[in-house]
Amino acid sequence: MSTSKPETIAGFAPRLGWRGAVANFRFKNSDSSQSLIFGGSLIMLMGSGMVSIVNFAYNIVMARMLGPADFGHNSAAATILMLASAITLAFQLVCAKFVARNESPGAKSLVYSTLMRRAWMIGLCLGLSLLLGSAPISRYLRLPTPWIVVLLGLGLTFYVPLGVKRGGLQGSYAFPRLSGNFVLEAVTKFIAAVLLVRYGFGVPGAVAGYSIALMLAFFLPPVSSQLKTRPQAGVPASFREGMQAIVFFVGQVIINNIDILLVKHFFAPEPAGLYAAVALVGRVLYITSWSVVSAMFPISAGAKREEERTTVLGVPLAFVVAISVAFVSGLQLFPETVLVAVFGSGFRQAGQGIGPLLSLYAATTGVYSLSVVLMTYEMSRRIANTGWLQLVFSGLVIIGITLYHASLRDVIMVQLVLMAVMLVAVSLPFFTRRNRTRVLPEAA
Repeated sequence: MSTSKPETIAGFAPRLGWRGAVANFRFKNSDSSQSLIFGGSLIMLMGSGMVSIVNFAYNIVMARMLGPADFGHNSAAATILMLASAITLAFQLVCAKFVARNESPGAKSLVYSTLMRRAWMIGLCLGLSLLLGSAPISRYLRLPTPWIVVLLGLGLTFYVPLGVKRGGLQGSYAFPRLSGNFVLEAVTKFIAAVLLVRYGFGVPGAVAGYSIALMLAFFLPPVSSQLKTRPQAGVPASFREGMQAIVFFVGQVIINNIDILLVKHFFAPEPAGLYAAVALVGRVLYITSWSVVSAMFPISAGAKREEERTTVLGVPLAFVVAISVAFVSGLQLFPETVLVAVFGSGFRQAGQGIGPLLSLYAATTGVYSLSVVLMTYEMSRRIANTGWLQLVFSGLVIIGITLYHASLRDVIMVQLVLMAVMLVAVSLPFFTRRNRTRVLPEAA
């Protein structure tokens, strides 16, 4: 075992700069893995912070430019995109795992090119489906024109392959490029939508902003040269891995979004809108936590079995716990300040008594984020059943809110209890495996 001191980003900075330091880390020992997770997490956290700010600005500006009704139409289009993200994220996860797991550039290139072909096939099918179904979908969602669905279909065609590209960047530990790609998408969406709406294109212009952003993000920045080399045999991406990822992200999409739809169904428009605002603030914590997961996943997948140490999992867990505690504490201490700063003084009058729900919802999100860290770690190391477990709990969330929704607080409490139980269930295999590891040496 190496006895050298852990290499830190600060130690590399004078010679290489922070980008060079992160890019040159390799799995020489567990300490370098810890440093790479730490550095990658910081990069992704900075990127997610910028994306969150831009997305907040986008929602506020679009709401004021479009008005309530048209903003609702734009939100419906965004929901379709969000549902499709389960497929995109599944491709990203599988690509990141197997690009990181293969050592030679040719083997990485084979994984990348194979998944990219499959992603284009699915993306084209999704885009064509929305094109052919634009009229009935528009009627069902009460959209003013089928062009909204048509334009969204164009963006979805590129959205699935974009997942493979991001997985390639993630698996290559190109965290600055990956973070920049997310920022590029958010900024492009904001600028394109504002310009198109400003010049009279309305909701179709706002939706076109989504598609323009996705297409540009697919082309920029380019992936590393090792993913473009001549393909050669290596560890292939398996069908079971793909199914595992799809199941995981379907459960994730349901848990993160179904509560808003159910509240819209069970509550009057005003409290439903207040709940959506509370959820919007809480989602910031999840997005931030997911950035830490994005840094951890390829590093854990690429690490050798003998290099597997608690730091590979301990660093991201500590990050998420610290972020969650700070976020919940801030909302607990200054709920009114957050409400006014984000939504304006008018929201404070409409949302009397809603302040305490901010910290409660954020606590629920924090508990779920810890489960996500554990589940994605398991998925990076082996075929895991945690994705199916999450899918079961997503169904329980639907049942729980359907049965208990006397108040908005009840809705959040149902989710908090279920997320806490899921965290315990996801944690059990780690404790069991740790105890088994301790027993074996003693028996020997």
